[in-house]
Amino acid sequence: MTEKLMGAAETAQAIAEGRTTAVAECEAAIARIEALNPALNAVIVKDYERARADARAADAAVAAGERRPLLGVPMTVKESFELAGTAQTWGFAAHAGHVNAVDGSTVRRLRAAGAVILGKTNVPVGLADLQSVNPIYGRTVNPHDPALVPGGSSGGSAVALASGMVPLEIGTDIGGSIRSPAHFCGVYGHKTSYGVIPLDGHRFPGTDGADRPLSVAGPLAREAADLSLALDVVARDPLPRARISTLAGVRLFVLTSHPRARVSQEIAAGIEAAAARAEAAGATIVRQSDLLPDLSAIVDHYIPMLNMIISGGMPGPDGHAPTLHKWFSLCDAQARVERAFARFFEANDAILAPVFGTTAFAHDDEPDLRKRTLTIDGEETPFAAQFAWISMATFAGLPATSTPIGIAANGMPFNMQIIGARRNDHDMIALAGLLGR
Repeated sequence: MTEKLMGAAETAQAIAEGRTTAVAECEAAIARIEALNPALNAVIVKDYERARADARAADAAVAAGERRPLLGVPMTVKESFELAGTAQTWGFAAHAGHVNAVDGSTVRRLRAAGAVILGKTNVPVGLADLQSVNPIYGRTVNPHDPALVPGGSSGGSAVALASGMVPLEIGTDIGGSIRSPAHFCGVYGHKTSYGVIPLDGHRFPGTDGADRPLSVAGPLAREAADLSLALDVVARDPLPRARISTLAGVRLFVLTSHPRARVSQEIAAGIEAAAARAEAAGATIVRQSDLLPDLSAIVDHYIPMLNMIISGGMPGPDGHAPTLHKWFSLCDAQARVERAFARFFEANDAILAPVFGTTAFAHDDEPDLRKRTLTIDGEETPFAAQFAWISMATFAGLPATSTPIGIAANGMPFNMQIIGARRNDHDMIALAGLLGR
C-alpha cells in the first residue's frame, strides 16, 4: 500500500556505502510515522530525540569505518519490551506510570548492532488478544481497512511495517502474537524456536521473574531476509545457517485441514498454490504421514498450559486452581509431542499450514474469546478454535515463519506459516523468501 521502501538490510548497506545517512533515514521514518500514524495508531510511544542522537552517532561510526548489521537502521519495538525512559504497560491502565530505567536485553542487542529505535508499538491488554486495543493508548487499525483488526498482540508492530513507517520490528508470540498480525497485515513474521531469544527484556511490568514457558520473541519485517538479519542480532546463541537455498529437493508437508479448526477455501487454495509453485521448482509435496503427531491432542494440552502460564496458575473460569500434578502431566505431554515432531522432521523439511482461518476480522470488543465467533465460507464457527493452527509450533517449541502468499477477494492479504524442526529457524526464513509473494 506504499511506494517501494528499503528493507533493513538494504538500508544498512545504503548507509554504509554513503548513498544515504542514518540521520536522513531517521528523519524520513519520523516523517512517515507523523503522516500515517494518526489514522492507524500503531506507534504509541515516541522517542524521537534519542533516536536522532543515535542516528548522528551511527553516521559518525560509519565515517570512522565501523560496520554493524543494523548500523543506522530506524525501527520500532513492541510496547511490552523494556526501553529505557519509556513506559512499559502491557496495555494495563494500572501500569500506565511504569517507566523502565534501563533497556532490556533485546533492546540492548538491537542498539549494539546499530539500530535507531524511534519508539514503541501498540498491544492489547495483557498481550492477550488477536487485536490491539487498550485503555491507555486506544485502538490500532488495519492499514488495509480500518474497520478490521491488525492482529495482536504484536498488532502495532505489523501495522508499522505494512504501512511503511519502519523496515523492522520485534515482537513476541505465545498464542500467534507475531504470526497472526503478520498474516492480517501481509508482512513477514518469525516465531522463533523456544529459548533462542532471552526474554529478560520482556518481563511483566515491575517484575523480575523467569522466562515464561511457550513464550518467544521474534522479528517482523517486510522482507524475509531481514528476519534472518535481526534474528542473528538478538539470538542468545548462534543458530545453524540455512541449508536451503532452492526449492529443489525440499520435502514439504501440506496441511490445510485440522480436526479442530476450519480454514476458508480461499486461504487453503492459496497454500495449495504455493505448494504447486514449490513442486514445479522441484520440491516434493506430501499430504499424509503416520509420523504427524495427533493434532487434536496438541490442542487439548496446549490450551490448558497456555491458560496456566497467562494466569500465573490462578483459578480458571471454572473456579478450580490447576494442580502441580496437572502441570507435570502437561510437561510430559509436551515432551512426547516434541519427540514426535523430531521424528516427523527427519522425513520432512517443513509444514505449510494456515496461520488463521480467515483474513482480518472486524473489531470485536467481546473480552471472552470463547464467546466470539467467525464466519468461514458462510458458516459460523468458534473464534477460539483458531488457536489450533497456532498450537503446533508453540506447544512443541518449533520455529514458524508467517509468510505472505496472497490477496483475498476482499482485498485483504493472507499468509501461511512455514513450520520446521527446532532451531532450523534460518531454513524456515529461507523457505519464506522462496515461497512468499
